[in-house]
Amino acid sequence: MKAHFSTFILVLLISAVKAQSTEEVGMSPWGPQDEIGTLNMMTEDSKLEILSQIQSGKTYDLSVDYFVGMPSFDALGDPSYQYWLTHTPNGTVVDNPNGLGKAMNQKVSYTGDAISMYTHMGTHIDALNHFGLNGKIWNGFTPEEHLGDKGWKKTGSETIPPIIARGVLIDVEEALEGLSENYRINAEDLKTALRRQKVKLRKGDVVLIRTGQARFYEDANEYLDKYPGISLDAVKWLVEDQQIMLLGADNLSLEAFPPEREDNWVPVHTYLLAEKGVMFIEQMFLEELAQDHIYEFAFIAASLKLKGASGSPMRPIAIPVR
Repeated sequence: MKAHFSTFILVLLISAVKAQSTEEVGMSPWGPQDEIGTLNMMTEDSKLEILSQIQSGKTYDLSVDYFVGMPSFDALGDPSYQYWLTHTPNGTVVDNPNGLGKAMNQKVSYTGDAISMYTHMGTHIDALNHFGLNGKIWNGFTPEEHLGDKGWKKTGSETIPPIIARGVLIDVEEALEGLSENYRINAEDLKTALRRQKVKLRKGDVVLIRTGQARFYEDANEYLDKYPGISLDAVKWLVEDQQIMLLGADNLSLEAFPPEREDNWVPVHTYLLAEKGVMFIEQMFLEELAQDHIYEFAFIAASLKLKGASGSPMRPIAIPVR
């Protein structure tokens, strides 16, 4: 009897471990055609509520600059940021591309330029098709049915609505008085920072995590080197217990590396995007907010409507509220 009981307990433990490690694409509570996940939590009333609390015209730009040599995730062969001039004032005089002659082109100067870039560069939002699990993305959409030669037919960046919501900065770097290399921010760290800031999270919040990494943004080697990031424990607390709507951080890829799971190289990405339908913003600039101790604000942002794309540049702003 004792042996049978021990075997029974062992089976239960093995089953619990397997259940804990299971990762499956989530099906949306907002219906089979949902493409924006938790952004459905945003309503006209919720937007009006936070906008009505704005107490001044002061704004904080939460985005970084784009420039040749900027930090980017190019380890897997994705292109770096490129910029080139297509027209210059003197070149227009020499080439006369408009056929209007030297006198006109000397009078009216003309500068034109172009860029080439990976969609996950600088301050950007990850769309729900960016990472999936077991051949599917959020809400069960599959590449066989929904991915064409010109991008995804579902959950592309063009589906992301303008975002207006209560924003909360969690300054982990200040609360812990610095973060070590590759430090993995846990739920207790977030709770400690929130207590120190005397701020409570609410359902539907946009939560921004400051690691302090943005201080090194101008130096790609330092910015990309062994940066701290958020853990699965922390994002599960934010999403499941606090019911946040959107997440953001000031580092390259939100989570820390090496990954905390041996069977998934980006477990935080897949948990948020594929399992829970929670988008997030990477490579934000949060230094000015932190310097002024602005922890609650109206968060306003919109991304480019890049049809079918897995991410898009974004320029978020924060406006303090009372």
